[in-house]
Amino acid sequence: MVLETLKVNKKSWDEVAHRFYGRNPLPDYGPLAPSEEDLHLLGDVAGCKVLDIGCGSGHSLLYMNERGAAELWGVDLSKTQIETARNVLADVTAPVQLFESPMENDPGLPSNYFDMVYSIFALGWTTDLQATIQNVHRYLKTGGTFIFSWEHPLHSRARLIDGSLHLDKSYHEEGPYDHEAWHALAIMQQLKVSTYINTLADHGFQIEKIIEDVALTEEDREKHENRWYSYEKATKLPTTLIIKCKKL
Repeated sequence: MVLETLKVNKKSWDEVAHRFYGRNPLPDYGPLAPSEEDLHLLGDVAGCKVLDIGCGSGHSLLYMNERGAAELWGVDLSKTQIETARNVLADVTAPVQLFESPMENDPGLPSNYFDMVYSIFALGWTTDLQATIQNVHRYLKTGGTFIFSWEHPLHSRARLIDGSLHLDKSYHEEGPYDHEAWHALAIMQQLKVSTYINTLADHGFQIEKIIEDVALTEEDREKHENRWYSYEKATKLPTTLIIKCKKL
């Protein structure tokens, strides 16, 4: 089942990668969510070795290069995304290492090496959260930072109908699902907030910050009108879960 899911998702991402070129990378953490300019979660990354889990088109790594990161590493399931990221990062000053690999697998990354690992709206694609978090822990130096964002677990379980929220799926239900807003066959993982927190704690991370806020400006309203992450729904429910933690 896991191998079949990875095969399906790889095919889907290779087909739709062009739709997500440069879409919501750092300093953004997610649609209608506060940005790095608001949150200041990264701190000073100058001289840091950073790893992007689900690096996509490479634009978040480009942002890290602009902030002075010493080494840029990325992992992504999609061959198309990795090829795009290589082009986007072709002229950066820092060394770049990119790997076409599922985040559940270790493609040969060094252990106890990175100052920061981050994942921007990608972690929910993992077929094995335990294995992915275990990998992240192994990659990081002691005291290193892990930051990730993903669709808030309540968002896809609720619908906005005539201005009122209606739950159409139990919050207690976890596991793989075909996301209705995705325009190709793809399988994501639906988990509870507590599952993310407990998995991090079980694998030697200390939680430093949990963010469920939204950013609702007129620009946001225009940008997300009639989309899955609507302005109206975000006034009642967060779109994005952001967690910052430290390797003990």
